[in-house]
Amino acid sequence: MKITPVVLCGGSGTRLWPLSRTGFPKQFLVLSGTTSLFQQAASRLNQLGAVDIEVGKTLVVTNEEHRFLVLDQLRELPDIAATLLLEPVGRNTAPALTLAALQAAADNDDPILVVTPADQTVQNSAAFTEALQNAIRVAATGAIVILGITPTGPETGFGYIQQTGDAGAFTEFNVKNFAEKPDSATAQIYVDSGDYAWNSGMFVVRASVWLKALKHFRADILQTTATAFASHTQDHQFIRPNEALFVEVPSESVDYAVMEQCPNSQFSLKMVTLDAGWNDLGVWDAVWQVGCQDGAGNVVQGDVLLTDTDNSLIIASHRLVSTVGIKNSIIIETADAVLVADRSQSQHVKNIVSQLQEQQREERVLHRKVSRPWGWYDTIDVGARFKVKRIQVNPGASLSLQRHAKRAEHWVVVKGIAEVTCGDKTITLRENESTYIPLGQKHRLANSGTTPVEIIEVQSGHYLGEDDIERLEDSYGRQKG
Repeated sequence: MKITPVVLCGGSGTRLWPLSRTGFPKQFLVLSGTTSLFQQAASRLNQLGAVDIEVGKTLVVTNEEHRFLVLDQLRELPDIAATLLLEPVGRNTAPALTLAALQAAADNDDPILVVTPADQTVQNSAAFTEALQNAIRVAATGAIVILGITPTGPETGFGYIQQTGDAGAFTEFNVKNFAEKPDSATAQIYVDSGDYAWNSGMFVVRASVWLKALKHFRADILQTTATAFASHTQDHQFIRPNEALFVEVPSESVDYAVMEQCPNSQFSLKMVTLDAGWNDLGVWDAVWQVGCQDGAGNVVQGDVLLTDTDNSLIIASHRLVSTVGIKNSIIIETADAVLVADRSQSQHVKNIVSQLQEQQREERVLHRKVSRPWGWYDTIDVGARFKVKRIQVNPGASLSLQRHAKRAEHWVVVKGIAEVTCGDKTITLRENESTYIPLGQKHRLANSGTTPVEIIEVQSGHYLGEDDIERLEDSYGRQKG
């Protein structure tokens, strides 16, 4: 059985602000273990091989904005080969899975898709592997298989799946019904019955079966997505459906488009139970629950000092954080924002993000330190007519050839050897050497060496926004701005 791992790498994770930002959402954060949630998801699916299961190339469905974050994190997983399907706009999970099915069908002879969101955590890898391998064997018979999580309590934040009948040869059950997020009393009834599982958002289905089911239930989604995919372009690992056509695709989830329509239809829908310490880490309280708690119930990351503090999550990213007399709290410190919340209210962090959006504040979108395909920059200081950045360029990388209409720049090399193009001249700068980039002059910063280059950049002008960039040449397929 040939399988294609599919990682759905969308979503913004607003309830995990300030670590999660629009430009760096939660799936790229290291919240448990030593790798990001996305890396964990990709690794789990690539460990599903068995005597009867062959694992093929991974498909990652993400958006244009996050493509280089995905590539950077995949480089840390050298054993995983992946292709990136780039959505020009978000259209929920049904079109995302359809893009993966179309690409998998083009790459292979109708593989079985093993689909997972990128933002979940699993504590028992062996139990996960066993459940998913069983689901693959069920999907090979032509069924659509959904993974149901064994409930640990009357959770009101998840949807539920109702099973019926006895378990089959691979521990699968028939699916009787789906239930939306219930109130506390209803959730307790579900858990007490023993017939309900949480909906994990993970699916296993043969590519042709998914396309057939989508055609039956939502032909409009299939037709518009297939039309956009048929006109796709490919650039190395990036596959881009036609943007003008993809914006016409209806936005719908896998559940609403197909799964909830399957019971009592011609399509066989099965559920395999997953009891593996699963969590979707949707709120900070969930991060505390899965974290490594000390004797007082605290989960701590970074430079933290505690006195009389219990059952709290404290993450210090840049500075010393100290607490006295804190109970059941969330404290998240970053370079440009601090969140303090009651643990039981952590789901309401999204309300803060809404306020940031209304005020058009940068803290909603980006961290002070921003990843770029060539390296990163850290905004050290900002004033009325100046901005100071620390910039690192990776070995062999370069910024675009560009110019600015509203600012000039001063560069000082503090590490490595930089290659600087300014106008028609290219010069080499070493540590403690500097140069000036006049307003409107085309320029480029490059690193042709084998060690990182770091510079301090001082911008001066009446407007210092990131959109004041006219790219004349670019190695990464980016447009102006």
